[in-house]
Amino acid sequence: MELVVLISSNANWRKRPVPVGFDSFLMDMSGPRWKKGKDGKDFAALAAAQPMSSNVTKLQSSLKGSKLVATLCSGGGDAVLGVNPQQAALLNRAAFGRALENAGAEKQWFQLGAEEVFYLHHALECIVVESASKDLMSQGELWDHLCSASESFPEMYKAYSHLRSKNWVVRSGLQYGTDFVAYRHHPALVHSEFAVVVVPEGSGFGGRCSRLKVWSDLLCALRASGSVAKTLLVLTISSNVCELGSPDCLEQLVVHERTVTRWIAQQCREQRCKPCREEAYKEEEDHTGETVVSNYWGVILGLTVLSSLLVYKLRFRR
Repeated sequence: MELVVLISSNANWRKRPVPVGFDSFLMDMSGPRWKKGKDGKDFAALAAAQPMSSNVTKLQSSLKGSKLVATLCSGGGDAVLGVNPQQAALLNRAAFGRALENAGAEKQWFQLGAEEVFYLHHALECIVVESASKDLMSQGELWDHLCSASESFPEMYKAYSHLRSKNWVVRSGLQYGTDFVAYRHHPALVHSEFAVVVVPEGSGFGGRCSRLKVWSDLLCALRASGSVAKTLLVLTISSNVCELGSPDCLEQLVVHERTVTRWIAQQCREQRCKPCREEAYKEEEDHTGETVVSNYWGVILGLTVLSSLLVYKLRFRR
């Protein structure tokens, strides 16, 4: 669902001049913006040859066979996972985690976010997790730990897993003032397309339901996402249950997707009339040519009439 926002102030539409080239900039936001590779590499073709779904499947198979253990960091939801070089390459291709600088040749370490840890453990079932004290944790214990570290973890994970299941690469959107940013493929190949804001809705979330309820908050989020060439995607997480104490609640959470865009008159006019502009220019030129010809014959006719009047007056005086 797409929601188009009309921005007004005091019932008067604000009219601002649109800078040259801004229309084409806005049109480029409607699709993926692939990065430029060295030596003319086509990153779009590279992404098509290595779809993200295939990368995730290979990663899942490799990690599940190795029975790897991720260790939670003390006082937070992040975890550290040690892998071999082949698995590190798969983690990188599937865009999970961040490689640490002190990675060795035989074993490399990746730092995983809270949502990534639980997704690999719960959805892909390819790792086990231990606490900072090296005690193995069950799924329920891990859920309790992550929820205690962040009260908003249930809705954030639901939004993360929803996008990941659709083969979007999800990263933190903190630097853009949003919860997440979504990439069509690996961030090294393409720029992110969506700035994601997660809005919980329902009594089960308590008082965490006030985001974007104020018109000014929506305008700020919309302006910020537009300035970095991203579409604002609002994921509303609805719940009819009042208990979020176990992972079983994830099946009861419903995700509603809404994209929010600014309606810009100049952009819409150019997009809709672009195929007709050449015809319009041609008609205008034809009309201009006809006008010049008409004016030419009008001048000739006027001079003829004027000369006839002068001859008539001269004869009448004689």
